[in-house]
Amino acid sequence: MTDLAQQTKDAMFATDEMAQAMGIEIIEVAPGYAKGTMTVRKNMLNGFHMTHGGATFALADTIFAYACNTYNKVTVASGCDITYSGPSYEGDVLTAEAKETILMGRSGIYDVTVTKQDGTVVALFRGRSRTISGEIIKND
Repeated sequence: MTDLAQQTKDAMFATDEMAQAMGIEIIEVAPGYAKGTMTVRKNMLNGFHMTHGGATFALADTIFAYACNTYNKVTVASGCDITYSGPSYEGDVLTAEAKETILMGRSGIYDVTVTKQDGTVVALFRGRSRTISGEIIKND
């Protein structure tokens, strides 16, 4: 099953313009799980020279997407929320780790923790997923 998760990650990333533009790297996937990193760049800062919440959110949302698509069934977000617990700054390496909390039929809940390189939690994200029709990798 991990091979399938890796194949779906590779197929998704090939066309994931947002993740590529933000420098997000998907470093690990397994069924219902994903982990990725992003280095905070100057163009990701807000007016207080901290990482813009939207950049942190985009990282968490991206890793959530990879976790819930590891089964090769096209799955999208049906809702999500985020709590910011601390700042990060230019040069910080953020790591997001998504874990499947529950999967029932076509609906799932995934929890994502975003940390800085020293392990400090900067955000907690909860995503709700919904599987729709289609596969990422076509099985002919």
